[in-house]
Amino acid sequence: MSSQTVSRRVTPTVLVGRVAIGSEHPVVVQSMTNTDTEDVKATAKQVAQLARAGSELVRITVNTEQAAACVPAIRERLDMMGCDVPLIGDFHYNGHLLLEKYPECARVLDKYRINPGNVGFGRKRDKQFATIIELALKYDKPVRIGVNWGSLDDRLLKAMMDENAAMPDPQPAEIVMRDALVRSALDSAAEAEQLGLSRERIILSCKVSAVQDLISVYRTLAGRCDYPLHLGLTEAGMGSKGIVSSTAALAVLLQEGIGDTIRISLTPEPEQSRSDEVVVAQELLQSMGLRAFTPMVTACPGCGRTTSTFFQALARDVTDHVRQRMPEWRLRYDGVENLNLAVMGCIVNGPGESRHADIGISLPGTGEAPVAPVFIDGEKRETLRGEGLTHRFLEIIDEYVDRNYPEKPA
Repeated sequence: MSSQTVSRRVTPTVLVGRVAIGSEHPVVVQSMTNTDTEDVKATAKQVAQLARAGSELVRITVNTEQAAACVPAIRERLDMMGCDVPLIGDFHYNGHLLLEKYPECARVLDKYRINPGNVGFGRKRDKQFATIIELALKYDKPVRIGVNWGSLDDRLLKAMMDENAAMPDPQPAEIVMRDALVRSALDSAAEAEQLGLSRERIILSCKVSAVQDLISVYRTLAGRCDYPLHLGLTEAGMGSKGIVSSTAALAVLLQEGIGDTIRISLTPEPEQSRSDEVVVAQELLQSMGLRAFTPMVTACPGCGRTTSTFFQALARDVTDHVRQRMPEWRLRYDGVENLNLAVMGCIVNGPGESRHADIGISLPGTGEAPVAPVFIDGEKRETLRGEGLTHRFLEIIDEYVDRNYPEKPA
């Protein structure tokens, strides 16, 4: 972890189940299932996978009566699996009906997410919004008011566009739209408070899919309220595009102390694990020195001195090993997420980087002696060579964890 600290914007604490959100607490990682919520087994399985990967909150779609009826069974199955991750219900269009008709769904969810742009239309909007807030009060649940520019309140947007058009020097339409996003969130939060929902029960988000727009919107939102904020670049995309875009936007905001929860909204490639978005979120926070989730592996990028690919395979094997072991280590050992490892490919930076790590290995480059010194806590402790090198290095890591990190109370 870096010795530098980021000064967080001050916000109240909101409890979502057992998870505390706000400036006095670490930035929380969350994710969302893409299963059919009516499939209890598949949804519970994916929620558990996301939680095991490190998602501290998991959101599920609640879009039909059958889905609402299945939520208690999903919670029960998760509890039987020993998975106590808080569940968030994602409601659009008919949330007021589903929460009212299925009280057990309303009771077991830990938070409701509603979109003021589609909670209701015309004259029905205010009544349906009020119904959801009243149910949140009844069941003592926090609410995320999540505005999205793909479903912005048409009534509000039209009124603001008309006001802007009547001005002597009107603003560009995109600026008005960004202002409308912030206004929708703040007006809805004020309405919820007027209905009796306390500030300690409200989280806001204003999601867009363009990096600069997201940064601009959240800077404005953060400057105009002290509610905890959920960050995410909506529809970020697939693969490297989604990762880079999300990181570019969220890193700027997090560095400015803006953001209390985050989600990386990746479009999964076919057969890709949904948990990958959790890993990206964790790596973003850990790379910025904001949190530690799993041992960090510093690895050589390779150059003309590293013509062998063995160092690449070892770096992959070490990374996979610590991620596979981390769920067990997290439960058993205190502080193991702060372990630093190095896998280096030649003598230029290998010994130096290895000495800076808790455990490091410097593999031979082209023309170097076929031996790999291992450094532990800055001292050369062992020299590895031959086919068993990978196996032995992983053993050294396991032995170090067992020896250096105290076991948690049973």
